[in-house]
Amino acid sequence: MNYEVNGVTLEADDDGYLLEANTSDEVCAAIAQAEGIVLTDDHRAVIGYLRDQYREHGQTPNYRNMLKDLAELLPQHDSKTLYDLFPGGPAKQGVKLAGLPKPFGKGGY
Repeated sequence: MNYEVNGVTLEADDDGYLLEANTSDEVCAAIAQAEGIVLTDDHRAVIGYLRDQYREHGQTPNYRNMLKDLAELLPQHDSKTLYDLFPGGPAKQGVKLAGLPKPFGKGGY
């Protein structure tokens, strides 16, 4: 699966994760559309957090750490609201929409 954004083809794996990170808003919108998600400010706040973590640490956090961090940064986002935003899993689908490569954490996700 690949994404076409502004006339450029971005390569993705079979699960739809970009092979190389691209954090442009246009890419985020294209992936969200492919996932059937209408982006809101809440989506963008979580995506911004994931992108910051990737820039700072070279990887995205696992779901447990993500919940802990977001409880401090965005207290309105608990586990339920995160799954409402990202029904495919906040730590997986959120990373995909953020335009980041597939996360590989404990359990192989």
